[in-house]
Amino acid sequence: MHWKTRLTVFAAALWWGSLSAIGFMAVPLLFRHAPSVSVAGRLAGELFEAQAWLSLVCGIVVLTGARDEEGVATMGWARGAVGFVLVGMLCALLQQFAVAPRIVVRQDLAFWHSFGTALFAAQWVCAAVLLWKVTTPLSRRASSSPTSASASPS
Repeated sequence: MHWKTRLTVFAAALWWGSLSAIGFMAVPLLFRHAPSVSVAGRLAGELFEAQAWLSLVCGIVVLTGARDEEGVATMGWARGAVGFVLVGMLCALLQQFAVAPRIVVRQDLAFWHSFGTALFAAQWVCAAVLLWKVTTPLSRRASSSPTSASASPS
């Protein structure tokens, strides 16, 4: 497997894995064991901010790998994975710059918390689909994409 392909798979796995670890383990544990809800909320906010930046970096790395042998970006890469990358990155940006500031100032907290949760879940689904698509064996991708049939294994 070529190093660029390995890096792309690694970035997709890191993106999905970090979302899973933070959303399903770290934040629930914070709210269960922190001395107060406000401390847990502040720490969770810091985790979500770090996650947003990690999501953007992973998305950029994956998009860099979304090129054919001639270096041309292609929307059909990995059976449409580019769209999931872009939607996932948009969710991270919206969560960080539209939702988080409103939660911090406690503006309509129930609505913004629910919306932020939905964005996080959507990003998790996008990262999961991306990981699934980029780990599809090359022989299966080649049968669905005429440009990848000529890819040389390295």
